[in-house]
Amino acid sequence: PVPPLQVIRPEPCGVCGSRIRFGKTAIKCCQCQLLLHAKCQEQCRSLCAPRPHHHAWPREGVLADFAPSTPPLVPALVVQCVTEVETRGLTETGLYRVPGMEQLVREWKRKLLQAGGVLPSLSSVTDIHVVCGVLKDFLRGLKEPLGKGTASPLTLLPGAATDIPDEAASNTALRHVVSKLPPANRDTLAFLMLHLLRVSHSPDCKMDVLNLSRVFGPTLVGHSSANPTPLAIMEDTPRQCKVVARLLSLPPSFWRGFVGTEQENLVPV
Repeated sequence: PVPPLQVIRPEPCGVCGSRIRFGKTAIKCCQCQLLLHAKCQEQCRSLCAPRPHHHAWPREGVLADFAPSTPPLVPALVVQCVTEVETRGLTETGLYRVPGMEQLVREWKRKLLQAGGVLPSLSSVTDIHVVCGVLKDFLRGLKEPLGKGTASPLTLLPGAATDIPDEAASNTALRHVVSKLPPANRDTLAFLMLHLLRVSHSPDCKMDVLNLSRVFGPTLVGHSSANPTPLAIMEDTPRQCKVVARLLSLPPSFWRGFVGTEQENLVPV
């Protein structure tokens, strides 16, 4: 077996059959890929046959390419980064605004993408801003922004957030548009919004909704055209910021409706 690994998606132990929960250490056989509790290793005496090696995630793709097969459809990389930030980063000033060392961000993003299913622990990353950088770089590297999706009405998102003067009507329109997102985009957006709300509520972070909206607007909403001009980028920026601010104004209960029923699969109990 390989050295102990940290489990992201709860899976049954191949020996005792009980579930290995999120964040627990597990042993994975390098030949047959059998996953088991560390304490069950001695009871596993049967010979095994090699299985095909787990394929790494693509270097780029749409969000669904990285999502698990069962709800909530949030990529393990996103869960890993968010969990690490919330475990030890909510007392750090400037989360997501202060950049991490670019070389380390690239290296850790590559490691996580190559790992695929069972990810290496991020606890060894000393600078939490590097973890924030990995998450932002992953979202920026998607073929289409999280707030857009093929065959979904996400072009309506900026309009719902900025063009409807009545706040109640705007909120209703936003909820409708979010619910029509591709499932992986919708679940990941919900998971991310709940995380950013927790960051905004931490006085030590000094990252209120406006600050977070400025950071995540271009990444989550994208531009109005595939190849925006410098002028278009300038015009898009305030709208992007307003969209994310409006999304963060929706109640947490709305977002939990997409990920709350399976929250045990996403964060430590």
